[in-house]
Amino acid sequence: MADYFMPTIIDPSIPDSDMTPLERLLLSHIFESEPDRDCWYFFSEQGPASMIAVERPELEDALAKSAAIESGANSFVTEELAKCAATDSVIDLDITITSWEYLFQDVVRRSKTLRYVTAITAFTCSKMRPDGFGGMAVLITANTVKGKSTEDIIADFLHEEGLGAGDGLAAEAPAPSED
Repeated sequence: MADYFMPTIIDPSIPDSDMTPLERLLLSHIFESEPDRDCWYFFSEQGPASMIAVERPELEDALAKSAAIESGANSFVTEELAKCAATDSVIDLDITITSWEYLFQDVVRRSKTLRYVTAITAFTCSKMRPDGFGGMAVLITANTVKGKSTEDIIADFLHEEGLGAGDGLAAEAPAPSED
């Protein structure tokens, strides 16, 4: 069985003052993070988490401290908490419902210093499989989130050359004529 990995870096480091306590909490569970002066450097050696588990008191505290600042994280967590039993001490959050890219977009939208954030991901695999290698780049601005994978780039190249996917094999050469 092949193991797939998506090491990812976020650039530039995010000023601590630009994130709400809730955004910082969620992003620090989705990614690994390190302090970088008054900022946080987010990265992941395996790939960003799509499911995270957060202690309920920590989550509720961060939500309360973030309530005055408009953020998609607030409504996401509020909706997810409403689905949980009051006795649940750990809250499982499916990040695919909201996407970490949009958490960063809210940060950029409010920031006085960031105009954009980028994410660069490498696709690697423990076996040499064509579907296990490549990468992608994502640009996150206040108004857009867009990305391209290496497969997208190859498709662009093929289109530019008038070739389609699967056209990589040369046609069978005609048999030599016997004149």
